[in-house]
Amino acid sequence: MLATIERMEILDSADELSQWILHSDVAENYRKSLYKLRNSNDTQRKIQVFTRMKESYEEVQRFGRYHPDYKTVMKDIRELKRDMDLDDNVAEFRRAENELQDLLDKVSLIIGHSVSKNVKVPSGNPFFSGSSCGGGCGTGGSCGCSA
Repeated sequence: MLATIERMEILDSADELSQWILHSDVAENYRKSLYKLRNSNDTQRKIQVFTRMKESYEEVQRFGRYHPDYKTVMKDIRELKRDMDLDDNVAEFRRAENELQDLLDKVSLIIGHSVSKNVKVPSGNPFFSGSSCGGGCGTGGSCGCSA
């Protein structure tokens, strides 16, 4: 019975922590930048053009430089990726996404290490010490613009 009460207290604390994170400036900035990214016609056009070109790129990659369109596709994909990456909304979203991921990584690290320094903590940040076991990539996958 005592273990059940303790677990309920832990779950309540976890819910409270998640609410703090959801209402943080970092999470709000993430939501705002995601909204701008999704609702900018110019940004969405760049993402769609890049995504279509990625299909050609993947086809060319199967044959390498022996593919007849290798040089053209490689040049075009680099230009489209650069154009997409330099878009203000994409850049702002990626910064916000990285800030939110950094916050979540730090919270996970604090929680894990409060139990034991040997607890493996999933993290998208390769700069956390050896206690990390990999994780997210932070490339914008949730918005569909990952490269």
